[in-house]
Amino acid sequence: MTKQVAVVLAGCGVFDGSEIHETTLTLLRLDQLGIAYRCFAPDIEQHHVVNHLTQDVQEGETRNVLQESARLARGDIQPLGELNADDFGAVIVPGGFGVAKNLSDFASEGDGMQVMDALKQALTPFWEDAKPIGLMCISPVLVPRLLGDSIAVTVGHDPGVAGAISAMGGLHRSCAVDDIVVDLEHRVVTTPAYMLATRISEAATGIFKLVERVGEMMDQKPLSP
Repeated sequence: MTKQVAVVLAGCGVFDGSEIHETTLTLLRLDQLGIAYRCFAPDIEQHHVVNHLTQDVQEGETRNVLQESARLARGDIQPLGELNADDFGAVIVPGGFGVAKNLSDFASEGDGMQVMDALKQALTPFWEDAKPIGLMCISPVLVPRLLGDSIAVTVGHDPGVAGAISAMGGLHRSCAVDDIVVDLEHRVVTTPAYMLATRISEAATGIFKLVERVGEMMDQKPLSP
């Protein structure tokens, strides 16, 4: 395994962390392609804790994003502050509401959102070095605040989220659940995943395409300016 990808997580569980199926499918496809990976997550308290059986917020309960993300990584994970882009050829961010609650405040602020500084500091070097960046599900909403304006992304067909992306200066492209949107100029790859998927197999098709495209782009030179 000569290629290596950083995977940024936001907790464990669709309603307050990283989406479990999306994360597992990402890691599975990377491994199947012979691409090594390392997982990272911020060492911070979650925005809140959600009972995934009832979807109720558990008042008074707190959990740590890094510790929860370690469940998905089988304990093999590092704090986000230790992510050095020089060690990786690309970065992928799975979805889940943790992206909108822990990595940013999109869930509460919409197009007035801010992205956590630690995420900007970790991912900006990938952007500056034109290394591929893959985002799925709700994660593409980060792009305008994280990377800049006029970058084509998708969350599928959700008009509210698509409108927020546009309001922040992004370019939203409609996309089927089993497909991807590739911004070749900016080297950003996105897929709807569980923004549209109703079955794990549907999510898998788009996620596998995203991982495969990111892997291919690691071997390709960026487009000339």
